[in-house]
Amino acid sequence: MAKRNGKSGKRRNGNQAKFSSPKRSVKKPSKVASRVFEPIDSLPPKGPEARSNECVGTLRLLGSLYYVEPDPGYSNGQYGRISITKEHLNGAPIDMKVICEILNPSAPPGEYNGRISEVLGDPGRHDVAMLGIMRQYGLATSFNDSVLAFADQFPLNPGADDIEQALQSGRKDLRSLMTITIDGEDAKDLDDAISIERLPGKGYRLWVHIADVSHYVKEGSVLDDEASKRATSVYLVDRVVPMLPPRLSNGLCSLNPNAPRFTLTASMLIDYNGTVIEGDVFESIINSNMRTSYNEVYALLFDPGEMERLEPLRPMLESMKDLTDILIRKRKNRGAMEFSFPETHVDLDEVGRPVNVFPYPINQAHRIIEEFMIVCNEFVAERFERMKAPFIYRIHEDPDLEKITEFLKLAKLFGAGGHLRGKPTSKYLSTLMEGVKDEPFAPALSQVLLRSLAKAVYSKDNLGHFGLSSESYCHFTSPIRRYPDLYIHRIIKSVIHDRGRLSHFSQMVENVSAHSSEMERNAVDAERASVELKTAEYMADHIGEIFDGTVSGMISGGIFIRLDSSIEGMAAFRVMDDYYEYDERRLEARGKRSGNVIRIGQRLKVRVASVDLSMRRIDFEPQIVSTEKSRPIKSDSSNKKKNRRK
Repeated sequence: MAKRNGKSGKRRNGNQAKFSSPKRSVKKPSKVASRVFEPIDSLPPKGPEARSNECVGTLRLLGSLYYVEPDPGYSNGQYGRISITKEHLNGAPIDMKVICEILNPSAPPGEYNGRISEVLGDPGRHDVAMLGIMRQYGLATSFNDSVLAFADQFPLNPGADDIEQALQSGRKDLRSLMTITIDGEDAKDLDDAISIERLPGKGYRLWVHIADVSHYVKEGSVLDDEASKRATSVYLVDRVVPMLPPRLSNGLCSLNPNAPRFTLTASMLIDYNGTVIEGDVFESIINSNMRTSYNEVYALLFDPGEMERLEPLRPMLESMKDLTDILIRKRKNRGAMEFSFPETHVDLDEVGRPVNVFPYPINQAHRIIEEFMIVCNEFVAERFERMKAPFIYRIHEDPDLEKITEFLKLAKLFGAGGHLRGKPTSKYLSTLMEGVKDEPFAPALSQVLLRSLAKAVYSKDNLGHFGLSSESYCHFTSPIRRYPDLYIHRIIKSVIHDRGRLSHFSQMVENVSAHSSEMERNAVDAERASVELKTAEYMADHIGEIFDGTVSGMISGGIFIRLDSSIEGMAAFRVMDDYYEYDERRLEARGKRSGNVIRIGQRLKVRVASVDLSMRRIDFEPQIVSTEKSRPIKSDSSNKKKNRRK
């Protein structure tokens, strides 16, 4: 599994010695890493197949009382236990994963009555547990027959007549231009391809070619209706729930090598300062010369002699690397924020059982594609804003002043930050985090900062992107798996061919933006739930074992710990060997008898105490709490929450 919105995968090396070798994995290709600016809250299920009065859970029996225990993820304990009478069991066995219909949805939480409408199966089965997540978040398990039949009408590749007609209509022929794709080894939906030319004394000509999905998926068609409902592909640990049928997403639209493909191309002349001097966006046809992977490109650039297959591409890839360095430097200088949270990668065996868990590594090849996608998205947004065309922007508003002030108070406790006048800018926050990036508490402090920021969403109004420190930004580069990208492709083509249709798009962009933002949040929650499920399944085979980890968060009831493998769990204060007082201001807890202090970023050894698969929860017990002094600041007693051992 990898990132949805970025072309960065999962990150970094951890202690993999305790984990077995991978057998099978499902990875998702990913584009621009803008999702790092998007803290997501849990929401009730809102996917295209969701039903408002339905709940996924496990049927339980307590004495003579039947009830459904809802799966985790429902907002604010939305349902609580749901009482089931015998006549509403409908033959469902105890301890099965079920779909429960709420009979009295207007009742207060905890007083719901339900009826079993469907039995999914034994929650201990890997496929059943994942099916429960899909049903909870309203994810379609397949495409209906009419959608598949419509998709099957398309050829595997554009025909000669189609190509000739497209060229006659003004589509530019770029098939002779050296073009490659860089993606994950297992990626199938290849949205983007790259061409580059070094221009001595001027800079670089960069071509970003994006699949022209809108050429095939026409507004109002059966395909479009389905794509607009889904609004995004969803990348669960063991499967992809695509926005478009595979005939298009993995075939006709995917920029596979050695085949003609219709594309929209952004051509940009970028100087040595990283500034786009001139550019254009136009319809094109390309022929990708070679498919490459992140690991192959990295090996060629940084391990000479290791990748003979790509040796003819060396000048091209070195130009890409040089331009990437320029773009990174420019974004850093203007204050773009960068978060480097390792994302969890789970390898599965043939039956879906997790066999390996580790942080997905990011290398320089990922950065090449990230930077090219970012500069392309900025260029497209700026260009069509100047044209005053209706548009869908990717916005990230300035943070709430109260939230960011609380973060800055906390940062000072860690020795981070300095004198500030007025509202903090992204450059100020970026510089603050850069100053502590090598400290053990840096990842945890970054998480606190992330929660202090607004969510990035889609909008018809351009409000800028705080995290990227960008005045104009959009999502243009992933139309195979993001509906906003597909939609603005239509707008761009309307500007090129028929500006009379722009009034239609003006009426649509607000609803498309709102729905796409909602579906994205739903997809992120579903993806997170799938990771929690598979890591819980993995740790169920390691109960009693000791692991190294870092305190990643803290609440009044306990501490969150992230293992070096990137697996996360919780250790409750009540299971520890002392009476701990939690100081919310310092984000630390002090043992009353021992004086031991637990704080954010602290390294700990923990034992896996228990795993609850139905709740997707891992519980740890700290083995050693080091003796540390508390930070020398005054504490407000009202911020202390006492947690007695039980």
